[in-house]
This record gives sequence, C-alpha cells and structure tokens, in this order.
Amino acid sequence: MASTSGLSRRRGAGGAAGGAGGGATSSSSPLDSSTHSRPTTPSAATAAAGSAHKVAYDARDLGDADEDRKLPRLTLMEEVLLLGLKDKQGYLSFWNDNISYTLRGCIVLELALRHRIAMVRDPNRRRFPLADRYIQVIDEKLTGEVLLDEALKMMKQSEPMSVGTWIDLMSGETWNVMKIGYQLKQVRERLAKGLVDKGVLRTEKRNFLLFDMATHPVSDPTFKDDVLRRTLSLLTSRTAAVPTSNLYGDQVRYRTIRAVAMICSAFAANVLENALVHLGYDQRESAFAKADELLADFSQWPFGAYSQPSSSSNGLSPSMSGTALSSSSASGGGGAIGTTTTGGGASRGARIGTGSSAALAESANLAEIMRLARLEVAGQGPGDEPGNSERQTQRELCLEVVAACIEVFRRMDSLL
Repeated sequence: MASTSGLSRRRGAGGAAGGAGGGATSSSSPLDSSTHSRPTTPSAATAAAGSAHKVAYDARDLGDADEDRKLPRLTLMEEVLLLGLKDKQGYLSFWNDNISYTLRGCIVLELALRHRIAMVRDPNRRRFPLADRYIQVIDEKLTGEVLLDEALKMMKQSEPMSVGTWIDLMSGETWNVMKIGYQLKQVRERLAKGLVDKGVLRTEKRNFLLFDMATHPVSDPTFKDDVLRRTLSLLTSRTAAVPTSNLYGDQVRYRTIRAVAMICSAFAANVLENALVHLGYDQRESAFAKADELLADFSQWPFGAYSQPSSSSNGLSPSMSGTALSSSSASGGGGAIGTTTTGGGASRGARIGTGSSAALAESANLAEIMRLARLEVAGQGPGDEPGNSERQTQRELCLEVVAACIEVFRRMDSLL
C-alpha cells in the first residue's frame, strides 16, 4: 500500500499546516509520490515540528500580497467607466466620443502607478514635450488585470515609443497599417465584464429598436459611491485641509496622485459632470474650474513646476520644495526646455486678486494637494517608504509618465 505521507505543494503564505484556514488551496500533482528525490529549494518552508506533511509555497506570492495591499479595489479605467455609466440603464452616453481614447490613456496611467513602465532614462529627453518622451517596461510581472497585461506585453515586445504614440496606437488612431495590431479592442465592454466579475455591475439585455444590447446596471452602489465621494471631496472642498479620509485607503500607494489622475481622466472623458450633476450652477462651475487647474498643474514635471513658482505659495517648506525639484532635475525629470505652460496658476492668481475668502481657501487647498503629491513623489506618502537614490530615481521616472498622460489629456480637442 502506497504511503500517503509525502510532499504536498500548496500556494500560499506557508505559515499554517494542513488545510486549516489561511485561504491556501491544495493541489494534487502527478509528481507527488514517495519516490521524490528533489532537493529542497529556498522557497519551500516546513510546517510546525511534528507535522506529517511539509508545506511548499512560492515566495512570489508573498510579494504579490504586499503589492495588493498598496492597490485600490478598482483600476483607474474602471472608476472612469463607472462615472460614465448610467446607474439603472447600464450604458454610456451614445454621444461621448472621448471616453474610448481616455480609457487607453488610463491604461498607461495605471501601469505607471504600478511601477510597470517608466520614462527612458535619457537626459536628452528634456528637450521634448512630456507626451513625446519615450517609455519602456521596467517590470514584466503581470498585474492580473487582462487589459493591463495585454498592453504590458505589447510594450515589452515593441520598440520604445512615446506616451502619446502608445495612447494613439491603442486607440486605433493611426494611418500606418503596420501598427493596426496595437489597437486594444472592445475596451469598454471588457472593463464592464470585469466589473461584473467583481460584483460591481450585473448584465442585462435591453432592446433598442431592432436589436438587443447587453447593458450593465450598477449592482453594488458602494463602489461608485466611493468614486463620487472621492471626486467631490477634492473638487468641492472649501478648506485648506485635504480630506484624505475620503481618498483611497491608508495603505494605497500614491493615493493623492491617483485621485488627481482619476479626476483628470474623468474630465478628459467628459464624464466628470455626472459626479457634479446635483450641485448648483455656481458650485458646478467652480468644480470644473478646479479640475481644470489640477489638469494644468499635474500635466507638468515636476508637478506644478510652472504654475507654482515659489515654495511659499504652494505650501511646501523650502527644503522640501528644493529636494523634490532638485532630485527630479538630477534624474533628468525636468520639464521641456523652452516651453511655457499656462492654466492653473494664471486663473488662480486672478481669483485671489479679488480678495474672496472662498478663492483664498481654494488656493490653499490646491497648494495642500500639491504638497501631498510631492511627498508621495519623494516616497514619503502612505503605502511607500523612502529608498536609495536609485529607487527614488526609478519612482520619479514612473510618475513622469503620469504627468505625460495628463498632458495628453490636456491637449485633447474637447478641453481646448
């Protein structure tokens, strides 16, 4: 009778013996037998002393769990899609021509925030606008999100191209027939199906005149409520303090930058108004103006480099401001030489000149948002820790891609 005690491989944390909790899933393999002569690898850990079985685990699973704690429940693409969806009808506006292009830009944004892609480290790139600088893959590890992994594989197999070029190619906006294969198809439908799998949406069939169409009404409103609360907290706050409790969780990396990127993406996709529809006219116009200023401030590298010239005006201490800007310059992350950026700074200064207390509070709030964002750039935000100079340079190269994507959004025809 064959012995039943052997080496059973389990994927998981490897801390508990047997099958007692922990979410570990045991799997039977034809290789498991009493004739094993394979040496023990560093990734194998034994259970508690006295146990009849040994537990093996993949050390990469521990790294994945640590990364998952630093990520929100939904991606940027899914949040923008949720803002555009009608809750009960379950479909997007038929007249929205911008959301498809913006969703491709959100894919690049999400990959950069997850440290999968970064700017090519070339000091000469500073002579070019942000959107024309080349990006490269720095981490091939898959994310588990189908669209992100598909885009990541394409970028890895292709020659380096600029941020704007990648967004154009994934949107199918090219006359080069050799580049048609780079287009990501049915992005909205695939995102909606992913939200169905996550329990956020459900699938229904609706009849539109002569044909049936699958729609995806909201099933769990808590996810969309979180997105709406995050949007309104940043755009309608009338105090200097930023309500960070309404942003992402405490462990989410780059939560301020991610929240601003989501608002800029929603603004470019023409779905931001869905979050502001219940506001009065003056409040809504003020929120749109603030979104426009965020778009202008974060479409520069370093963030706010042109619209906030002095450390006293942006709420940063002189040492912090100098550290953030000097480290970015040292890594080749400065803005385009010879370019000028207008937007947030000029309009903000005009409103402050009126002496309105509301304008002063809004300016202080924008300065606080910028201060928190620069702390995250320096590795001093939640979910991250400062590293050596090489790690800091790599972080800045990733976030430079974020600024480049927002610059692409700012140049869209709908925002001119």
